[in-house]
Amino acid sequence: MNALAGDRPLSDIELEEKFAQKALDRGILHRLWPLLRPVRTRVAAVVVIELVQVLAIFARPLLIGMAIDRGLGGAGRPLDGALIVCACIGLAVTWALRFGLGGLSQYFAGTAAITVLNAIRSQVFAHVQTLGVGYFDRTRAGRIISRADRDVDTLEPLLIQGPPQLLSAVLRLLISAALLWAIAPMLLLGLAGVVPVLILATFAFKRAAQRSWARVAENRSRFTAHLVETVAGVRLIKQAGREQENLARYRGLLTDFNTALIRGSIRSAWFAPFTGLLTTAGLALILVVGGRGIALGTLTLGELTQSLFYVFLFLAPLQEFSDLFERFANGSACAQRIFLLLDTEPEITDAPNAIDLPRLRGEIAFREVGFGYHPEKPVIHALNLDIAAGEVVAIVGPTGHGKSTLVQLLTRFYDVGSGAVLLDGHDIRGISEASLRRQVGVVLQDNVLFGGTVLDNLRLARPDATDADLIAAARELGADEVLEALPHGYRTSVGPLGSQLSQGQRQLVCLVRAYLADPAVLVLDEATSAVDVSTERRIQAALRRLCEGRTALIIAHRLATIRDADRIAVVREGRIVELGPHRDLIERNGVYAGLYRAYDQAPHNHARVSA
Repeated sequence: MNALAGDRPLSDIELEEKFAQKALDRGILHRLWPLLRPVRTRVAAVVVIELVQVLAIFARPLLIGMAIDRGLGGAGRPLDGALIVCACIGLAVTWALRFGLGGLSQYFAGTAAITVLNAIRSQVFAHVQTLGVGYFDRTRAGRIISRADRDVDTLEPLLIQGPPQLLSAVLRLLISAALLWAIAPMLLLGLAGVVPVLILATFAFKRAAQRSWARVAENRSRFTAHLVETVAGVRLIKQAGREQENLARYRGLLTDFNTALIRGSIRSAWFAPFTGLLTTAGLALILVVGGRGIALGTLTLGELTQSLFYVFLFLAPLQEFSDLFERFANGSACAQRIFLLLDTEPEITDAPNAIDLPRLRGEIAFREVGFGYHPEKPVIHALNLDIAAGEVVAIVGPTGHGKSTLVQLLTRFYDVGSGAVLLDGHDIRGISEASLRRQVGVVLQDNVLFGGTVLDNLRLARPDATDADLIAAARELGADEVLEALPHGYRTSVGPLGSQLSQGQRQLVCLVRAYLADPAVLVLDEATSAVDVSTERRIQAALRRLCEGRTALIIAHRLATIRDADRIAVVREGRIVELGPHRDLIERNGVYAGLYRAYDQAPHNHARVSA
């Protein structure tokens, strides 16, 4: 799919189609039916219950007609009290079945819905975890949340509640038509005239409703995405004083949603009154034809009463179709979006012959590496760099010139556009992702912690470790004094995304976690940014301990933190322009020396260097 539609920016759905590399699948039934296989027994039970309920419904007019024509007497027959009592008992039984079976049907349908929806949620969640980092860089978090939450909920009437209700409506329509034909064919022929009109109207309604509800779902995901981003970036919004502008943006998205909702409602609102008009016309026809039949003696009063019930049972499903098709249209629109997400293939996958490597020595080689997040705008240009096992190499350079991109390529969050990245001589594209993740540990600038305690977050690196093992690792790394000073020590809750810990405390937790993982290669991206002097000293000590016996790649803007590296690579415009130890690069008086002098002359940095 072309990335541009003329000069118009792509819509969200068009972007998702571009990521999935396929168009939105309008025909989804073939993909929905397999989802019901695990609950087919319960769905079958719901169908059987609906059949019994339909039969009970049709028993009522038969009992009433029999009571009128035979029980009440007439035409010289005496009043038959026993028949009337039996008819009343039969009516009571049909209503008892209605209430009793209705609850049982809800139980089976509800448990089936929970099973199916949870399975879909798990499938979406599992698939999202397989997608590459590039997908998350390009997709708003709220859109993904909307797919896994609200869109999945909307599938319930489409998958569970809808089919039995649709079956019930169709059966009532067909059985009432057959019974009307048996009593008075002319009544059915008169009603049959409305059916073609209804079919055409239903087809038009389905098409219009599906498009309308797709727009509604799309606009809903937009304001959900904005809400998620606001919650994540609330500090920045408050610091910039942009609350009112952000609120105006949110209200604008709500207006777009409400406009789509109103337009969708307007487009579908005609269907219910239209079916009501058909119902009224049908009743009028019955009264005229039925009254004439009684006058001519071709119909009894009981048969006319039955016919009135059958007309209602024939026309009521026509009105129910309005609600059913609206729910189906909404559900199918959401299903299309869910399947579009599931059709998005991971950009990074294991090669068919991917290998699992034993413990690496830690040799790293970038061979003529070229890469761009957008192919027409390369970030890395034919870059070459060899790092020996156990060597500590620092990567420095101006912001936006490719330092962090090298980390993305080494960890294979992105694949190189040209050239290769090698570990111990193995192209990382030929190493299984699981093996690569075990071999390469990363501590990023954004310190990610999950809800739970400090111990819970440390255990992510070694699930089988005991509390004593985790605490021992923190002490070995020198992080114990800071972590044990927390309100509840290692059992302190870190809060959402670690919000209850300081930047330095979060960084120490991440360093201990990397230490527990024991990777052969360690990548530190801005690992000592935004911390105070005291905490920085602890982090520096932890880093030295962490780097012992392993290859380390350190990326930092604060040059004082990487002076002790074995070598320093200076990256500019995606190329390595200088490479060597700190002292040698200073003596060359080149790019690195200029960067270091500028850093050293900054008053706050000078205080740190002198401290």
